[in-house]
Amino acid sequence: MNQPVKRKRIPYGMMNFIDVREDDCYYVDKTHYIPLIENANKYFFYIRPRRFGKSLTISMLHHYYNILEADKFEKWYGDLYIGKHPTPERNSYLI
Repeated sequence: MNQPVKRKRIPYGMMNFIDVREDDCYYVDKTHYIPLIENANKYFFYIRPRRFGKSLTISMLHHYYNILEADKFEKWYGDLYIGKHPTPERNSYLI
């Protein structure tokens, strides 16, 4: 007998990076932008149209830089680009 296939959910309206990762939702890996952001000028202007994942990206950055969440780095970022290529500023700030 065929087992029902467990499908990933589309994280429509989800703004918390951890919720998206823990609920096993689809996630487009934007972590390869972190080194570019770190090397940008003093101010970084992040503008995108509505519903383009601005809050989710900011949440991803929040958890990446937060020193209080360093012990969970592998769980949340291990299979993403930044998990394989972390920057020196990873988990360096008290946010």
